[in-house]
Amino acid sequence: MSLEIEATAMAWPMREPFAISRGTQLEQPCIHVRLTDPDGFQGHGEGCGIIYDGETPETMLLDIDRVQRELSQGFDRETLLTILPKGGARCAVDAALWDLEAKRHGRSPYERALGRKGEAVDTAFTIGIRSIEAFEETASAYADFALLKVKVGPGDPFEAISAVHRGAPDAKLIIDPNQAWSADDVEAFARRLLNLNVVLLEQPIPVGAEATLKERDIPISLAADELINEADDLEKAVGAFDVINIKLDKTGGLTNALKLADQAEAMGFGLMVGCMAGSSLSMAPAHVLAQRCAYVDLDGPLLQSQDYPDAMLYEAGRLHPATPALWG
Repeated sequence: MSLEIEATAMAWPMREPFAISRGTQLEQPCIHVRLTDPDGFQGHGEGCGIIYDGETPETMLLDIDRVQRELSQGFDRETLLTILPKGGARCAVDAALWDLEAKRHGRSPYERALGRKGEAVDTAFTIGIRSIEAFEETASAYADFALLKVKVGPGDPFEAISAVHRGAPDAKLIIDPNQAWSADDVEAFARRLLNLNVVLLEQPIPVGAEATLKERDIPISLAADELINEADDLEKAVGAFDVINIKLDKTGGLTNALKLADQAEAMGFGLMVGCMAGSSLSMAPAHVLAQRCAYVDLDGPLLQSQDYPDAMLYEAGRLHPATPALWG
């Protein structure tokens, strides 16, 4: 079955400057992919790419352009894994194909992937780096979320995390230094953060320093993020991390993300699903994987000032499945 493929560059403006240890983000660049089959059915997908690996809308469009002829001749999701490399371009095309399949066959991605309907899940809301006073104020505004994620940089985060805990005393907290700490930092800081409702430390150390975490006495679970793109990377996390943060832009789409989840669970890891920001069209396929995850961080649209008209519903920290008008 031949397919018409249209890919365009976009950028979603952030609601406020989004600061992490690597820098500050004012917008979320992405690409939108539309697949059209000979019967007129259309599937849509979005890819934000891996910014810290140098992906941009231009590089993602070039990835698709290089295999345009091969893609237009028709493909399934398994074949797509051999045509495009992991990353934002394949993520967008894979999502569009899941959407197209749902429309052609009248069966949702939840049913195809999980054998059941999708349900609302608790998602984190991410608080970027800011002043101590602003940490508490922002946390208070999102205190109805069961889970908050807090971005921090180098140095002792106790004052910042204490402020978040004061603002949202009932929320469980994920702390994300984005590789800004050493293993010594992790061990020292974790003991002080334990009483502040911190349940997870996400990729605190630089990629490549995994061995320094082994044999440490760390009372809070550790999640690997930038370290893991697909199943072949999992061995690097053994003995150092407890949870794998799966992002569809890293795996190159939901199809490969589900494979990564299967292998991670088989190796004894817990599952988290995250995002690179992005619109509801990025969150929709990730929400399928979220049905299997202990930790969900799909707050991209909440960090942006714009979204699609048929946006996913966020309600008191609960993210509902996408409507068919949006995806799937």
